[in-house]
Amino acid sequence: MIPSVQLKNVFKRFGDVVPVDNINLAIIRGEFFSILGPSGCGKTTTMRIIGGLEHPDEGEVFISGKLVNNIPPYKRDCSIVFQNLALFPHLSVHQNIAFGLQFKDLSNTEISQKVSEMLELVELKGLGERKPRQLSGGQQQRVALARSIVLKPEVLLLDEPLASLDRKLRDSMRIEIRKIQKEIGITFIYVTHDLEEALSMSDHIAVMKNGKFLQIGTPVEIHDHPKTRFVADFMGATNILAGKIVNKNSSGASILTEGGLSVIAPANDQSVNDPISISISPEAIEIRPANDEWEIDNKFPARIVENVYLGDVSEIIIALNKNESIKAKLTRHTRLISGELNVGDEIQVGWRKEDINSLAD
Repeated sequence: MIPSVQLKNVFKRFGDVVPVDNINLAIIRGEFFSILGPSGCGKTTTMRIIGGLEHPDEGEVFISGKLVNNIPPYKRDCSIVFQNLALFPHLSVHQNIAFGLQFKDLSNTEISQKVSEMLELVELKGLGERKPRQLSGGQQQRVALARSIVLKPEVLLLDEPLASLDRKLRDSMRIEIRKIQKEIGITFIYVTHDLEEALSMSDHIAVMKNGKFLQIGTPVEIHDHPKTRFVADFMGATNILAGKIVNKNSSGASILTEGGLSVIAPANDQSVNDPISISISPEAIEIRPANDEWEIDNKFPARIVENVYLGDVSEIIIALNKNESIKAKLTRHTRLISGELNVGDEIQVGWRKEDINSLAD
């Protein structure tokens, strides 16, 4: 199958700064693909290269198998939704959505029909005569989506479109955008620094740092099995332990951490005495009473240092010894299993070796 979008060895330089550094990417037609990373990592520049707003210094850009390096933005089969939405304030909702259609060989009747279909798709039926200023932030967002989708592009590029919305509205718009994408089947490329947005909406995610893709995978692969310290930290895996391998066989590796813990991890490609960093997701940490008998690969006596209640989730800071501490995240259900947890309580904590990820620097 021909990828919807493909990048081959793409570079972009601005003087001494290299925001896009030899990246390769193939995006399947009809999927929701997110580029995730901190500010300044190169994700927006990557999106602008795909859309034709920036020209790569090296490398090739393909849309539907067609080389588009020298094709201007308005002739590429893609549309862009910007963070500021860029709606025309003097035009009605209907006129905003119809704007791009006026440059196609369509009758007024055909344009009106397509606009009506879009208004129904984004649940703005009956609001076509309003001006953007008469709409809520979420409604304006839907108009911007409809204006881009009505052109039926191969690719829709979205540059942090929810960044200016409050949290409650962002949460609802995430659901709406994903619903619309599934319904119309257009390839969405979504640029964001927000982990929750990427995890909740995407089929695949590319985590970017300093112009490079550090890891590309499904939300589960990226979150549960990060490959580098940066990706693990960005995914919220705050439990990163450094040490060295002291023993190894076909079933696993024994690691001595810098804080003096002996940890059993899955087998990996490294050798005995090699330095290693590992991560354990806070959600993978189990807590039991101090006198409980249970079988688990890694188990340690511990003490609760802090218990932060966040509604459905509690974050528990746990001291394993004077040198090492970890964080656990407990849901309402797991809190009930663990019992009442108070600062200063002596407990046991544990995790399976399968929940350990070996990290590259």
